[in-house]
Amino acid sequence: MRRRALIGVFGGLFTGYVSLAAAIPVLPGFVTERYGATGFTVGLVVMATALTALLVRPVAGHLADRYGHRRVMQLGALVVAVGGALYFAPIGVAGLVANRLLLGVGEAALFTAGAVWTVSLAPHNRRGQLIGLYGVSMWGGIAAGTFLGATLSSYGYATVWAFSIALGLAGLALVSSAPAPGKPERAGGGGLLLRPALLPGTALALAAAGYAGLAAFVVLHLQARGIQSGVAVLSGFSLVYAGTRLFIGHLPDRVGPRRMVLWCGIGEAAGLVIIAVAPNLPLAVLGGVVMGVGFSLLHPSLALMVMNRTDQAKQGAALGAYTSFWDLGLAVWGPLIGVVAGGLGYPAVFLVGAGCAVAAVGVGLCVRQPATLPAATS
Repeated sequence: MRRRALIGVFGGLFTGYVSLAAAIPVLPGFVTERYGATGFTVGLVVMATALTALLVRPVAGHLADRYGHRRVMQLGALVVAVGGALYFAPIGVAGLVANRLLLGVGEAALFTAGAVWTVSLAPHNRRGQLIGLYGVSMWGGIAAGTFLGATLSSYGYATVWAFSIALGLAGLALVSSAPAPGKPERAGGGGLLLRPALLPGTALALAAAGYAGLAAFVVLHLQARGIQSGVAVLSGFSLVYAGTRLFIGHLPDRVGPRRMVLWCGIGEAAGLVIIAVAPNLPLAVLGGVVMGVGFSLLHPSLALMVMNRTDQAKQGAALGAYTSFWDLGLAVWGPLIGVVAGGLGYPAVFLVGAGCAVAAVGVGLCVRQPATLPAATS
């Protein structure tokens, strides 16, 4: 039964993110051609989901704690499908932004409820590993959705919108196929931004600086040094990021999250420094690989810290609040690294990211872990 549930949860997350990501590569052209939008408007339409996802994740986690993981995840998948259908409506730019905000709500509910459901299904000594694999399902859905959306765009926008609806409904069906979890314990007070999430979340937000810099500036950084094919660094990072979680994702459970935060933060920082000074493509790719290994396990290690300090009945809200720090980090660092690049040059982007990764280690090591952890569940 546990395996069936995990198939439903992971499959629902994957297909839901395929649906969400399929629109990303075609929305800029759609908004420009249909409405003559400016660059600012295009950016607003594409990134609007991040705003509501940031605000709704803690709420979605709280609702999952209170009313059940499957119910909230089903709601998220349904909203994703409805959002795909609304692309067909002649709602103008304002309506399109509103629809993207709605899709952010669906994304937050889908991801957060599924994360806490995964934790409830995991054996105590494999929680970090399954959280990591859950993240692989999300990133795999984003990668597949982006590729398929770009491919289907040659058949017209309507084909992409129909595909988004179909995959959202497929996600709903997969989540619904999972055996219903037991009725959750009623969570007590404590609000939505729970104290156990604050320090690990701050560490996660700091670590996001390195990823934001890599995604935005590694190609330009290498081109400025006369090095082409800088996208290979991103590809190497992505492959190692997924592979690390698949093959050694058990390490946070085995050696403890505190030690892993130390190693992972140092790995991220080292990789970013290598990229900053790399005189050729092979060394830059090596930096991306080193960064990918460290960065991959940082998130599940910090998430384990959150769970170890949170009552089981409140873990959904805590994980939702913790995950919101990732959105917050990208929202803050996106503009700031642009300022750094303009004022200090591209290498400074990666050195600042390395410094933030070291700061993330310092914050993570300040998290007090309980002397005794909750007993393992069958």
